[in-house]
Amino acid sequence: MEHIKSSSAAESRETVARVSVTDAAAQVIDTLREKNGELMFHQSGGCCDGSQPMCFAKGEFRVGSNDVWIGTIHGCDFFMNTDQFEYWKHTHLTIDITPGRGSSFSLEIPLGLRFIVKSRLFTAEESENLPSVLNGEEYLAQQK
Repeated sequence: MEHIKSSSAAESRETVARVSVTDAAAQVIDTLREKNGELMFHQSGGCCDGSQPMCFAKGEFRVGSNDVWIGTIHGCDFFMNTDQFEYWKHTHLTIDITPGRGSSFSLEIPLGLRFIVKSRLFTAEESENLPSVLNGEEYLAQQK
């Protein structure tokens, strides 16, 4: 489990990452980053492929107040639709890769691969040490 040290005085405890990435998925991210520059991920609450994590060139997917920033994976911001986050907020997400071609606009699709989510419930201890989340607009405002 990945832990993050909080930088704020109010949160001097170690926090638990809400999302992580497998080595195989990190390798695909590296390949995509070489071709497309900085990347970002978004997981909507839509049906079919929309419920899977999608990878975009940073800034190509516009996030807003209906999205939640839940962390970073391999140097990429990871956002999720607010409604989807309500279902997943009690789970640790691991982003992995699998062979197959989805029908989304995610950058890995032409490689014959797709990102998938594996999840597990947080333990009671982890739940007590989860970092706060920001809506997409709040996160972007902090980045300026």
